[in-house]
Amino acid sequence: MSKVYRIGFLGMGTVAQGVWKHLSTHKSLMEEKFGAKFELSKVCVKDRAKSRSVKISESKFVNDPYEIVNDPKIDIVCELIGGVKLAYDLTMQALKNGKVVVSANKAVVCEKGKNILASTKDGAYFFEASVAGGIPIIKTLREALIANSFYSIYGILNGTCNYILTRMTNEGLPFDEILAQAKKLGYVEADESLDIDGIDTAHKAVILTYLANGIWLNPSQMIIEGIRKVSQQDIQWAKINGYKIKLIAAITKDSTKKKISARVVPALVSQNNTLSSVNEVYNAVSVDGDLIGRGLYIGRGAGQDPTASAVISDLYDAMKFLKGAPQNENLSNHSNLQTASLEEIKGDFYMRICVKDKSGVLAKIATEFAKHNVSIELLEQSKHQEAGKAWIILTTHTTNELAMKNLCSCLSKHSSVCSKPFVLRVFE
Repeated sequence: MSKVYRIGFLGMGTVAQGVWKHLSTHKSLMEEKFGAKFELSKVCVKDRAKSRSVKISESKFVNDPYEIVNDPKIDIVCELIGGVKLAYDLTMQALKNGKVVVSANKAVVCEKGKNILASTKDGAYFFEASVAGGIPIIKTLREALIANSFYSIYGILNGTCNYILTRMTNEGLPFDEILAQAKKLGYVEADESLDIDGIDTAHKAVILTYLANGIWLNPSQMIIEGIRKVSQQDIQWAKINGYKIKLIAAITKDSTKKKISARVVPALVSQNNTLSSVNEVYNAVSVDGDLIGRGLYIGRGAGQDPTASAVISDLYDAMKFLKGAPQNENLSNHSNLQTASLEEIKGDFYMRICVKDKSGVLAKIATEFAKHNVSIELLEQSKHQEAGKAWIILTTHTTNELAMKNLCSCLSKHSSVCSKPFVLRVFE
């Protein structure tokens, strides 16, 4: 263990502090596990005076991130600054200089991963912490399950949304109240839409799609919906009918038709499904492979320690690479796969519609469903909190995303409908 690997940190926020806290507190043990010695070389931060949970010598701090990526003495760069443009530019410069980059930045992997991985001729790129925090799903797909072809990958990939939906279910509180509390607890991104509107989950789904199928999807090719419109009415209906509501990422491949689809949607999950019992900030990923069948992985998806655990795992791989081990990135590229059309993506749906409380409205709504060849399985009508309005709640028989999209568009403009219908997928 004569070689000492020098690490440079881009950013020293919550995750980076967690990484260095564990590495420095248990340095001898970690060096024994790594089979290599390491030291902190430089740290780039915006505010040196900011209070931090780890002690770092003032001499280690720099203001210019390029001092780290261009320093020939630094072997490993930990990119933990977030965002896309600067993180991407720094990553590419570090790789150009033959360094190993470790990142927890799911946004940059999603948007620029194809270019980054194509630029690792002299360096290497590890990104285990970008998906599902403490669940080692990237290593599982790239290494342990490399012999498998994957039919589907689905699960809960955002701890913030899962926390909010869990509390809505257990405590009967409205969405806005729990969101405000989640912000105070630090569970929500500075830009709340990343979590609440499904964007963060979509970034992770893009990464999993690549790892499982060797194809990079653009989020614009996906169905992405968040949880803002989930109400207590939906939560209570789900309870009564044996479901829970979860934000689900689902990646499905049809090998016969050579089609792949990815969705991030709030969905009704049967209480008999293990996913329904995954609560609070926990994540879960279910993998269907041709050799292993179905495997389910559950763990903390966010927070300092779970994410730090994943980053440290990548640091271990980084040191192995520097000692001569190859980076395992030889994924088969299914260039013959195409994204499935909305008409090809099928399932059952739940819909909540606010209508005018007048005679004949139900018949008019049913006529619209018939026009779009959407068959109603179950239908209920209940009072609205506002006079002159009523709720219609229904579920459909199996139909497709295109039919539902067109139906919702027509209903939104219908004279008897007061607002855009709210839709959940029935997840099976």
